[in-house]
Amino acid sequence: MQQSIMSTLPLLLLLLFSSLFPAPSHAWGIHGHLIVCQIAQGRLSDAAAAAVRGLLPSYAGGNLSSLCSWADGVKLRYPWSAPLHYIDTPDHLCSYTYDRDCKDEDSFRGRCVAGAINNYTSQLLTYDATSPSTQYNLTQALLFLAHFVGDIHQPLHVGFTSDKGGNTIDVHWYTRKTVLHHVWDDNIIKTAENDYYGEGVAEFVDALMQNITGEWSQRVPGWEECSKNQTTCPDTYASESIAAACDWAYKDVTEDSLLEDAYFGSRLPVVNLRLAQGGVRLAATLNRIFS
Repeated sequence: MQQSIMSTLPLLLLLLFSSLFPAPSHAWGIHGHLIVCQIAQGRLSDAAAAAVRGLLPSYAGGNLSSLCSWADGVKLRYPWSAPLHYIDTPDHLCSYTYDRDCKDEDSFRGRCVAGAINNYTSQLLTYDATSPSTQYNLTQALLFLAHFVGDIHQPLHVGFTSDKGGNTIDVHWYTRKTVLHHVWDDNIIKTAENDYYGEGVAEFVDALMQNITGEWSQRVPGWEECSKNQTTCPDTYASESIAAACDWAYKDVTEDSLLEDAYFGSRLPVVNLRLAQGGVRLAATLNRIFS
């Protein structure tokens, strides 16, 4: 995945660059990724928490969520990374398979978000606390993995090829013109924060964590598991996302649709669930990597 390219610049310079030249929206918005990483950080084992602290740059203060959107900020500087944020599936089939769908526009296999999760998980499995890696930049591998696990849980990151996951479907979110993809990246989350959480992402995180330990607690072990003792299972996450995209994101939406209370109220539970699953699964993946 051209990992060596990324090691030529310090992370701090890349962060400064990304703040000057923001990338187009292709992922959960900043708050979505922050929520996923904050949920994950609170569920790390002692060993995983120590490894994450050791890999993060010192200016992050051990806070993974502070850099969870870093991968979006470097897409313009490193265009090779752009296809790693999503999966395009055949229109209206509402299914995903790795061999068919995990490739970029040039049919380069493995260049999709599922392939990227597998790649950076494999890199992190070489971690040795007593000996820094000379083969990979594991700090960047951690930041990419944390971001991509969030991405793959956004339903329209596993969307239809013709509309680029809803990026070419113009809609109105209440009075604001936008695209369907951005509604799921950002608008639903921001509207929920404004309406229910006093415009605060911390309150949103707290509510989701209460559901994880309460209402959803019986389901959480199933979210954490991977079949065949795999470290991570992005194909499962992708299959869930395309199903949610068909059942909820695309449903009853056409060009220039007006999306208001009915759409928001019925889709917010789906967003809540996917954010929670992303955070739980990121933690489970990191716990297995660093066990």
